[in-house]
Amino acid sequence: MAPAVVVPEALRRRYLGSRDGRTWLAGLPELVETSLAAFRFTPDPPGAAPWHGHGALVLPVRSADGSPAVLKFPFPHPEAATETAALALWDGKGAVRLLDRDAAGTCLVLERLDPDRTLLSVDMDAAVRIWGSLVRRLSLPESDSPHWAAVPSLAEHAEQLSDELPAEWDALGRPFERWLLEAALEVCQTRGAVGRRSGRDVLVHADLHYANILARPGQPEDYAAIDPQAVFGEAEYAVAPMLWNRLHDLAASAPEDALLARLDGLCTAAGLDRNAALDWSVLREVTNALDYVRDGQHGDAQRSVWVASALTGRRHPGIPPVQELPAA
Repeated sequence: MAPAVVVPEALRRRYLGSRDGRTWLAGLPELVETSLAAFRFTPDPPGAAPWHGHGALVLPVRSADGSPAVLKFPFPHPEAATETAALALWDGKGAVRLLDRDAAGTCLVLERLDPDRTLLSVDMDAAVRIWGSLVRRLSLPESDSPHWAAVPSLAEHAEQLSDELPAEWDALGRPFERWLLEAALEVCQTRGAVGRRSGRDVLVHADLHYANILARPGQPEDYAAIDPQAVFGEAEYAVAPMLWNRLHDLAASAPEDALLARLDGLCTAAGLDRNAALDWSVLREVTNALDYVRDGQHGDAQRSVWVASALTGRRHPGIPPVQELPAA
């Protein structure tokens, strides 16, 4: 009998390089079969290829009464561990609704959104407006819900980076100018737990980019966030992915100015503090650049250096024009 799902080749290639990845891939077909039986779903349509993102397999399904849903099977990693807690806290308000899950968190049952209608295909003005409205809805203050225990502190993360970034920058051969590293370290000091005490901290979707915002079927103006990487901290932390994605939409004549204008528009739409958003975006892109260098993704590292440098108002030597950088 054929398995209920064949793992897409692109997802296989992404995870075949590590032991944990190979173990997860090998167990996916059985996990899908077990989950379909446990939740009483059937693939919709039968035999259809599953969807996938960077870190999960997603299978569209229907229940016995015909209700649509999806089963999501995330690769087990630290960022995925916050997803269930965040979705439970949002409860479908601004984010995809969590309908059920298995005890281990290896399978999530989610409402089915429209995978063909993301903010990637929406003009920038409308995308900024929709994104801003979602940030306002997703920015929940802390409550007494036990789900908060699974959400890490952003300020504590910044404190940790203040120790890690200089050593990593040095170990990787100082891949960008020291002034850019120092700009990131200044953010760690001013926005970290020691340098900042704020009553503004909220639940933040840290990966809220264009492709992670989908329309609800039959509701053209109703969009919801998916794939949260949740943290508890300043809402301005959410801005950065909207800057490093769709870079090729920036005006070629003055891309740095256009990037800053996009930053301004995002902050206005979401009611955010521009300086805090700029600070966090610099830190995130410097951190990303080091991660990319470590993984041998030098084009992606150059993109992150370009974004971080542009936000500081300086040009980094040796970086190609933005239109020649790889898309995120």
